[in-house]
Order: sequence, then C-alpha cells, then structure tokens
Amino acid sequence: MPQQVSMGATLQCSFGAAPSTLVVLPVNRVMGEGPPAANIMDHVPLVNIMPFGMCSSPANPTVAAATAAAMGVLTPMPCVPATMSPWVTGAPTVLLGNQPSLDNVSKCMCNWGGVVTIVNPATVNTMIP
Repeated sequence: MPQQVSMGATLQCSFGAAPSTLVVLPVNRVMGEGPPAANIMDHVPLVNIMPFGMCSSPANPTVAAATAAAMGVLTPMPCVPATMSPWVTGAPTVLLGNQPSLDNVSKCMCNWGGVVTIVNPATVNTMIP
C-alpha cells in the first residue's frame, strides 16, 4: 500500500551517484507524522529536490562537454537537478494544498533523462488508500 511522503524523504536519481533528500516547505500546512507532507508540486530543483552527487547522464550538457574533452570517456559532473515537471502520479484521491498527495510510488523525470524515485518516504504509519 502506498505511503505518504514527507520532508526528509530519501530520493535517488537513475543517473545520480548519491542519494538526496526531499525538502518540503510548510506552505500546505499539513504534517505527516511530524514533518510537512509533500504533494506532486514539490519538484522544484534546488528548492525541493537537492543534487544527487555526480551526474552521469550523457544528455546533461556539462557531462557531454566533459566527456568530449576527455576524448569520449564518460566523465560525470556535479548534479544540478532539472526536474521541471511534477511528480507522477501521486494520490489523486488525497489532496494537499489542492494538489494530489505525493506517495512513495511516484516518480519525477529529470530533463537530462534521469528518473527520480523515492527510496524512503520518511513516514511509516501514514498509508494512502
């Protein structure tokens, strides 16, 4: 059963070298077992989604430039998330701030081809029907 995601959730990008954490601003005024609960609009780079260490996506312009400079050897560069679209699909029957609640099976796409997933939702008791 899907779980509600809250501030401090552990995230992982398919092209990132390290996990990251989700930052949820308390604008919706809904708490999930203490910290603020997230909705699908909590996808803003460097506000909600922090860097994942080093990025190895060849679609990332900085990685492509470094790889070209290294004569074609894949050269990871520091991650700067480019998550411009909301999380999908969320929980459409549970609204937080007039948006679907974010659950632990949702995914967020990075413009450089990575898929951001939720490894640990930071809640253990709040289940979403």
